[in-house]
Amino acid sequence: MRGSVESMAEEKVGRPMAAADDGQLYRRLVEAVTDYAIYMLDSGGYVTSWNAGAQRFKGYTPDEIIGQHFSRFYTEQDRATNLPARALKIAASEGKFEAEGWRLRRDGSRFWAHVVIDPVRDENGDVTGYAKVTRDLTERKEAQEKLEKAREALFQSQ
Repeated sequence: MRGSVESMAEEKVGRPMAAADDGQLYRRLVEAVTDYAIYMLDSGGYVTSWNAGAQRFKGYTPDEIIGQHFSRFYTEQDRATNLPARALKIAASEGKFEAEGWRLRRDGSRFWAHVVIDPVRDENGDVTGYAKVTRDLTERKEAQEKLEKAREALFQSQ
């Protein structure tokens, strides 16, 4: 009996997944992630998908944000320097855009973000959209700033 259970497990693990199963599994994975905002943009920078992590720390529901331009997450200063458009251009030309900086939540508050934007290409190599992953690093940044202030105070006292 033990041998038959092992062989059934091997068959289940070893069998290739059907494409539909693979797509559903991937979608469930992305939707389940809450520590990272994972979403897609079309080639013009408009949001086409939105996961639970994006909703958790950006504050928008999918109904509120899908179809909106991703530049709304950037500060006024970054929009004035055209950073959102430059980020997409860099991602398309270099294969990836990666940076840290202040981003905006729905309520207008800021958070320190680590952002990666990857181009999504069709079979001809043309950019059809972008995959965007954002991580909220506000707590880490605040801890670093406190440590730097403490070091400065120690240095001043000596």
